[in-house]
Amino acid sequence: MFKKIVFFIFSCVTSILLAQQTDSLSIKNGIDNPSILTTHHFGIFSSRINQNFKIRPHQKTTLDFNLVSGNNFHPFVEGYFPKDPEVREQFSQKVWFQRSFNFIDEETTPADYMNIVIDAVIKEFRLKANIPLNKKHELNVTIRSYLVTKGKHPFSFFTGDETIEWFHSNIAGGEDPYGRRYYGLNQVNFEYNDRNGKTLRLDNNNFFIGGFELSHFYYPNLSINKTKKIFINLGSHLGINTSKFNPSIDMGVSINSIKHIEFKNKQELDIAIGMNILRKNIINFNTPVDLGNNKYLATIEGNIEYVKYTRKKNYHAFGLNYQIQSRYNKKEEADYFTLKGKWQEINGGWQHGVSTLYKAQSNLSFIYTYGRPKFKIAFYLKEDFEVNNAPDLQSGINIQIPVFK
Repeated sequence: MFKKIVFFIFSCVTSILLAQQTDSLSIKNGIDNPSILTTHHFGIFSSRINQNFKIRPHQKTTLDFNLVSGNNFHPFVEGYFPKDPEVREQFSQKVWFQRSFNFIDEETTPADYMNIVIDAVIKEFRLKANIPLNKKHELNVTIRSYLVTKGKHPFSFFTGDETIEWFHSNIAGGEDPYGRRYYGLNQVNFEYNDRNGKTLRLDNNNFFIGGFELSHFYYPNLSINKTKKIFINLGSHLGINTSKFNPSIDMGVSINSIKHIEFKNKQELDIAIGMNILRKNIINFNTPVDLGNNKYLATIEGNIEYVKYTRKKNYHAFGLNYQIQSRYNKKEEADYFTLKGKWQEINGGWQHGVSTLYKAQSNLSFIYTYGRPKFKIAFYLKEDFEVNNAPDLQSGINIQIPVFK
């Protein structure tokens, strides 16, 4: 009921804003990226943080509509985490696939246990209001929601199983390298049983509101703004997670730096770097599903964008973004876990459902933005570098419009 009330209020406010007479956007304001957060099957239940590469608050209140589609795939895998220090020490001397652990019962072979299988195209719908408070301060209010789908064409053209497997078969990766064809294309199989006995399960067309986010950004007026064309902003972030699997509050901070270069031929180049850290589940409203025992998620992100203006003062921007996010689980567990899966049945990658929780996630995004005084529209494609399939490929579209005169 709480989620429905808040969503209704947010919808009413949005309708009022859209009913206002629109005004012009500040035509270019640093690197104004869409939300490129991954549709990771743990990450969607936490708030996480988008880097802010703007150089100042917008002159007008704006609304961002963001639609994202990501293909997540992990075959079924079981993980055992022995509690006996001697067993852990023995396992730490072996490569993970050479460890053999025969679980009998908790008394004779004490161990934590989990299993996971992920096969779905996850859609994210994100609505954000960017509200300038003054020349140095800005407030962002966001609602995010998710839809779990089979990813059939034409609704998931880039991120559907058929497109990805066609690419593997005809261009790179080889025929069915991770078992998608073996398990069947266009399927939803989304279930995770954590080490505390709690279950997270989603079915086809399940929709849920992930949460609400408040972000405050401060843009200090520094001497290097004019002399070096270098701009810095500082962010503080509050996330309220509303799904039944993780009702909680997250808090975080971020810092961003942008170097702005102008050329004489109506072209620009912006180079940016940003970092953030999020404390997950700083407050829990009941016992959530274990979505990673690493309490902190840290991200470092670099972005470069080339901008070319047209005669009518519109612009085309071409961006490249590289992002690294810290691991979801504590690194030391990777020294002794034992994994069991159907390795005989597929070519590889059966262990990724557990093993990649202990690796930093890295990905590259190609971003195109077209801007006019009345709106901006951006498209992007994201590919993961760790081949963790969470997601394998992700696409997104963002529309930004001004509200209030």
